[in-house]
Amino acid sequence: MSTIFSKIVAGEIPAYKVAESNDYLAFLDVNPLTEGHVLVIPKKETDYIFDINDDEYMGMWVFAKIVAQGIKQAFPCKKVGVAVVGLEVAHAHIHLIPLNHVNDMNFEKPKLTLSEETMTTIADTIRDAISTITNPA
Repeated sequence: MSTIFSKIVAGEIPAYKVAESNDYLAFLDVNPLTEGHVLVIPKKETDYIFDINDDEYMGMWVFAKIVAQGIKQAFPCKKVGVAVVGLEVAHAHIHLIPLNHVNDMNFEKPKLTLSEETMTTIADTIRDAISTITNPA
C-alpha cells in the first residue's frame, strides 16, 4: 500500500522539499514542532527503518547529516535533534528538529501551524544553506 510519503516521492502530493537525491528526500514536516523541522525518507518505501539494507541505511544517515548541517546554518540553534519514531506513517523517516531546549523535541506538545508563505520561506532558506554546504564557492 502506498504511503503519503510514497505519494510525495511520486509527485502526487506536494511537499516543501529541501533536498533530494536519487535515493532520499528531505522535506518540511507540515505539522512541525519547531520552524525548520524536516523529515528525511528513503524513496524506496520501507515501513521500519531497521529493515532497510545496510548500504541504503548508511546512505540515509549521510544524507540526513547534510540536511542537518543545512538546518543548523539556516536556523541557528544549539543542535539539530534526531528522532526516529515511525508510528505516524508506515514509511521509514528521520525527524530533524532544530533544538535550543529539550522541550523542542517533545512530540506531545502542540504542533505549529505555519502559513504557506512561511513554509516556502523556510524550505528555501534550508535549501539555500544546503547548497552552500554541498557546492562551496
